[in-house]
Amino acid sequence: MFNKILIANRGEIAVRIIRAARELGVGTVAVYSTADRDALHVHLADEAICIGPARATESYLNMNNILSAAVATGAQAIHPGFGFLSENSKFARLCEEMNIKFIGPSAKVMDMMGDKINARAEMIKAGVPVTPGSEGEVHTTDEAVKIAEEIGYPIMLKASAGGGGKGIRKVTNVEELVPAFEAAQAEAQAAFGNGAMFIERMIFPARHIEVQILADSHGNVIHLGERDCSLQRNNQKVLEESPSVAIGHTLREEITSAAVKAAAHVGYENAGTIEFLLDEASGKFYFMEMNTRVQVEHPVTEFVSGVDIVKEQIRVANGNELSVKQEEVTFSGHAIECRINAENPKFNFAPSPGTITNLFLPSGGVGLRVDSAMYSGYSIPPYYDSMIAKVIVHGENRFEALMKMQRALLEFDVEGVITNVDFQLELISDPHVVAGDYDTSFLGNVFLPEYLKED
Repeated sequence: MFNKILIANRGEIAVRIIRAARELGVGTVAVYSTADRDALHVHLADEAICIGPARATESYLNMNNILSAAVATGAQAIHPGFGFLSENSKFARLCEEMNIKFIGPSAKVMDMMGDKINARAEMIKAGVPVTPGSEGEVHTTDEAVKIAEEIGYPIMLKASAGGGGKGIRKVTNVEELVPAFEAAQAEAQAAFGNGAMFIERMIFPARHIEVQILADSHGNVIHLGERDCSLQRNNQKVLEESPSVAIGHTLREEITSAAVKAAAHVGYENAGTIEFLLDEASGKFYFMEMNTRVQVEHPVTEFVSGVDIVKEQIRVANGNELSVKQEEVTFSGHAIECRINAENPKFNFAPSPGTITNLFLPSGGVGLRVDSAMYSGYSIPPYYDSMIAKVIVHGENRFEALMKMQRALLEFDVEGVITNVDFQLELISDPHVVAGDYDTSFLGNVFLPEYLKED
């Protein structure tokens, strides 16, 4: 096993990785920006090294500084967490060249699946269903208009190199297409340095279903069930649960088998997620994309499967076989995760950085977990993502999980900054959500208008 790994991230995911490594007997190195010198992950790691100023491009996205920190501290591997450099094939390739193990897939596979057009082509080869769409990159509005006419409206415009909900637009008619295409392309160019787009028919209404997979270098590929991530705002997930109430036994077998087939086809190694859109009316599902990293919502899968995904990532990167085979994976109960952000839902979810003056995190009872890097007196910097915690619950059934989440959110108390805790409490208590009657349009089109009307 590695003697020491470096965590190229911050916040709750850095804390999560440090804890998993410590339980494996592996030493840890935290990296931090000047804005994060008092962050929890800095205090918890065995070693910590500053990699630059507050701006992410000069610190958490600074490949040279991170690699220099790994060399200086003798770290044998780097865990990128999620976000930042986690899906950057250039960084993974640099790690390979410097004989530092990147805890994730190879740069080659990352390139293959990170580009949505290439990924789509590979899924067609693997026999995984994909939505009708463009066969290659789309660069001009004239091309977009022609392709949209061929596949029919409504359509989705997506950045080929996209992620995180950027460079995506829904288009319902030809009048909307040109301004939407230009806006999405500009956003993609600014975010990823690549304005290439592709077009696919929009599956609407739809469920966003993703399947967690694990694969090692010995040819073993397994799945850990599915998660329902349909509660989204602006293509950003808000709440996730596992299993999905929209899927029965037969469809579950089909969709998880397709995910395993997809991962095996591209020679995937480590943890990853295959994301699908499910057309509930027809019962058909379609490949959407692959996330070549650990997901924010991985704890719900850990609760229902009993498998520690982060530990498996470290073991696999070390060359070990997966600790479980598919037939040994058993699923029990129901799990839900709510993302807690320092933001004001009543003011268009504006970020709310500041100093936490008082903090009480819900605890006690079976099946409750809070992943966070907060503490009383901690100042939330304004430079990074606004997520400050994740509340994850597990119950024997979905009703118990819902009630447990309500209880946890009622106990959750953060003073000094505005959070979305009350928003999440209302969402988890909504009759539609309680009944499992929602899709990707529900939060924006149904829940939010009513929620904002209350004031």
